[in-house]
Amino acid sequence: MQCIARLTGDRLIPECEAGPLMEAAAGAGGLVLFTGIARPVGKDGARVDRLELDIHPRLTEKSLNDIAGAALRRFDISLAVAIHRWGEVPAGEAVVLAGAAALHRREAFLAADFIMDHLKTEAVFWKREIGPSGTRWVEPSERDLADLARWKD
Repeated sequence: MQCIARLTGDRLIPECEAGPLMEAAAGAGGLVLFTGIARPVGKDGARVDRLELDIHPRLTEKSLNDIAGAALRRFDISLAVAIHRWGEVPAGEAVVLAGAAALHRREAFLAADFIMDHLKTEAVFWKREIGPSGTRWVEPSERDLADLARWKD
């Protein structure tokens, strides 16, 4: 079992990440990768030009590792992936890559969903949307919290 969890201040290019992740998933029957994209419109309908993500390097990296590790323990997967960008992310660019590899697809899909739900709500980030109408802090939505609740035992 392998956990790939990391932060990057560089542009996150999913197609460049896929090759090494396919190699890391050797022996699996499938690899599920989800790419989260910085939205051009906020919850209030206002235009968003960029997302700004602040981190605490050690705590944020630990939170990514904890989330990916929890997926490895909970699901029958061989690989858990949590790669997250920080800094300024222009609208339309990738901000997160979450995924899992498993012998069978169902476990990979479930694990990737689990990872993403936890990243949205529990990863240590401070997020702001920045656009022409100003700056707004981003907190987990009611929907995000409801999605997370599905995984509580």
